[in-house]
Amino acid sequence: MFTGIITGVGRIVASHDLGSSLQHGKRLAMACPVGYLDDVGLGDSIALNGACMTVTSLDLPRQQFTIDISAESLAKTTGLVLDAQVNLEKALRAGDRLGGHIVSGHVDGVGTVSHFAQVGESWELRIQAPAELARYLAYKGSITVNGVSLTVNRVHDNAAGAEISINLIPHTVQHTTLGLLKAGSGVNLEIDTVARYVERMLAAGATPQKADA
Repeated sequence: MFTGIITGVGRIVASHDLGSSLQHGKRLAMACPVGYLDDVGLGDSIALNGACMTVTSLDLPRQQFTIDISAESLAKTTGLVLDAQVNLEKALRAGDRLGGHIVSGHVDGVGTVSHFAQVGESWELRIQAPAELARYLAYKGSITVNGVSLTVNRVHDNAAGAEISINLIPHTVQHTTLGLLKAGSGVNLEIDTVARYVERMLAAGATPQKADA
């Protein structure tokens, strides 16, 4: 479980195939800021651009760790390629502050940046979300973009799904990889967990029936 509050920016420094077919995934090595891995152990969960991954090895002198990512995860996400900078967040611990919103680290789909420009002291980020995610997006609702917890300021439904508008403050632009985005960039999206349950309850119909005694 995560909160969408980025705790560091890393870089993918190595990528190795785990097999010779398209059904095989990759092993990625991640370089981290100095000291980032001091409290990390083997098997810990770290979200990379919003995708929850498991630490499979640690190289503390070089401040690097590796993850194994399946072909399925590679197909359902974007940005996890050699030399890419990625947003990092360690898994939430009991007692930690929930600064963003409840984030599972499971990417629901890939969106496309349609507009990114500075407006006053902040930046406006507009993203075209796929049709299958459009019904989960709402004004002032939460959305995770490349692992960052953000608030939706506007939703415009269209034939391709929905375009959302988000305001980024300078701190977010400076301390995450979102400042590197441009029109046409792909981004990992995770919808709000609450929206999932609301959609499920509405789809299930009225009050559930009591089980037979």
